[in-house]
Amino acid sequence: MSDLVIKSDTEWRKQLTPEQYHILREKGTEPAFSGKYDKNHEHGVYRCAGCGIDLYRSEDKYDSGTGWPSFMAPIAAENVSTRPDNSFFTHRTEVLCPRCGGHLGHVFDDGPKPTGKRYCMNSAALQFVATTK
Repeated sequence: MSDLVIKSDTEWRKQLTPEQYHILREKGTEPAFSGKYDKNHEHGVYRCAGCGIDLYRSEDKYDSGTGWPSFMAPIAAENVSTRPDNSFFTHRTEVLCPRCGGHLGHVFDDGPKPTGKRYCMNSAALQFVATTK
């Protein structure tokens, strides 16, 4: 991972779409089944829409039926960070970009084997880059 990405609010607003800004910088969530990557089955890498760090491989993506892109594991443990999220009267684990601090989604312990994890991400927080197999 490279150096931290630190930008002013004005710089983030210039770089991101309003939806990306709301999700990445204000911890918003896109409506279920509305994101462009929920049903994406192309081969490639999902990156942070804020800073471009590689987050997830298409091989680790699966259809969780929740309406958000879901992954069994990140590319590397250090490519995501987590912290407790006790908002909305519930306990969840928030997933953040460790480089720019952007909110990506949440991780749950109800995913498939071998990890048992469901990294439930917002499409607007991601940038997909297709690769050849």
